[in-house]
Amino acid sequence: MTENTKTHVILLSCGSFNPITKGHIHMFEKAREYLHKTGRFIVIGGIISPVHDSYGKPGLVSSRHRLTMCQLAVQSSDWIRVDPWECYQDTWQTTCSVLEHHRDLMKRVTGCILSNVNTPSTTPVIGQPQNQTTPIYQNHNNMNHSPTAIKLWGKISESLGKICCVRPHIERFTFVDENANLGTAMRYEEIGEWSPEWTAVFCPLMEVIVGDFGIVVVPRDGADTERIMNHSSILRKYKDNITVVKDATNHPMAIVSSTKSRLALQHGDGHVVDYLSQPVIDYILQSQLYINASG
Repeated sequence: MTENTKTHVILLSCGSFNPITKGHIHMFEKAREYLHKTGRFIVIGGIISPVHDSYGKPGLVSSRHRLTMCQLAVQSSDWIRVDPWECYQDTWQTTCSVLEHHRDLMKRVTGCILSNVNTPSTTPVIGQPQNQTTPIYQNHNNMNHSPTAIKLWGKISESLGKICCVRPHIERFTFVDENANLGTAMRYEEIGEWSPEWTAVFCPLMEVIVGDFGIVVVPRDGADTERIMNHSSILRKYKDNITVVKDATNHPMAIVSSTKSRLALQHGDGHVVDYLSQPVIDYILQSQLYINASG
């Protein structure tokens, strides 16, 4: 397949990131590498979206700290960025809401970039002064030349919150679960003890996530993804929208665990360097985070 016929993908991971670990970043890298190896996809960017403070998880530190730690963790990446939208809302958002927000925003922004729009819409994204309508991307030398994935993502990142228009282009927006498995939803379904109220709320949301966006699964060690998928009618229905990453290097996905990271910090365990990058460790120590069991 040529680059023009491949499906363009943006990887999005929602989660607590309390704190963000090396495993979270590794998850993004493995997902991108595997998608590229299939020959069917081009990953043009990755987004980390920390959960709102009102999520209510015990020991969850302020989003101000979690956003900073995430930014430190990806400061050397040229394709993964941290987005604060979810944290800045009035209350906790469902994964569907976050996915739909970013999909709609990306459609507007990339529509301008990829179509080489010289006169963007005057409709502003929230927070953008209406008198700023400078084109985002123009290639005056060769208007038919497509930007590379990295250059394209750079332009998208620069332009978010600045200009929007109405020409959609991104074909696929893929959800990567922070827990590096098939997500909280699948764990609940595996139990098989749903109340009618939970089923009524959850099933439509899960169907949107898998059916409209798709999932890339980076399994934790020993996870039986085949059994979990076969157990769920929704996952069976949309199995073509689920990509399970096969990691030939057998990288220990246990390092994705924020819980183990917090425990290591609380006990002064030197193995914390296996879980967290040094800039994140330095920030945690400076801010006196996770010193006790309450976070």
